[in-house]
Amino acid sequence: MLGGAKDRPVIQTGPDTALLVIDVQNDFLPGGALAVPEGDTIIPVINHLMTLPFGCVVASRDWHPADHISFRPSGPWPAHCVAGTHGAEFPDALRTEFFTGIISKATSADQDSYSAFSEKPGSPQDDLCSFLRGRGITRVVLTGLVLDYCVAATAADAVRLGFHSMIVAEACRAISPGEALMTRLRSEGSEIVTQTELDSGP
Repeated sequence: MLGGAKDRPVIQTGPDTALLVIDVQNDFLPGGALAVPEGDTIIPVINHLMTLPFGCVVASRDWHPADHISFRPSGPWPAHCVAGTHGAEFPDALRTEFFTGIISKATSADQDSYSAFSEKPGSPQDDLCSFLRGRGITRVVLTGLVLDYCVAATAADAVRLGFHSMIVAEACRAISPGEALMTRLRSEGSEIVTQTELDSGP
């Protein structure tokens, strides 16, 4: 089972909880340069979650230079999410008006970066950890692409930095899904939750 136990109580969101939307960009959706199977099916779930009472909603995006180190033949991936291109944009279906802030990552040609917490492009607001702590955030709810790479890396960093990390099963897609991945995510300190567990409250 991807989510938590069915008898677990509803998880209340609120001002101490941030929703993180990780790399929901055109190149990771069907037809994109690095498409994730069924990546587009998470968009309605994320759009709904953004209407819940979170303290803030922060989106991350790969924002690569054209000669980024991760691109083949020097790296593991085909060229994708090149800054300023259509592939790097958020899809029209994603309700970006809910975003409180946007973190651009992997912006240097010679450095790769999976976690949204690892980028510090120059201003305090661009440091995700400082941004969240400045708003009194103690819990993060993660959604997005790709679960076994950027979502997982962000979740692991969140735990390392002292945040309570929750990953919404229906709001993520993986390149290599399966129970082994879920076991790994739990072992790294994240809780796997379902949309239903977040979807009610006062």
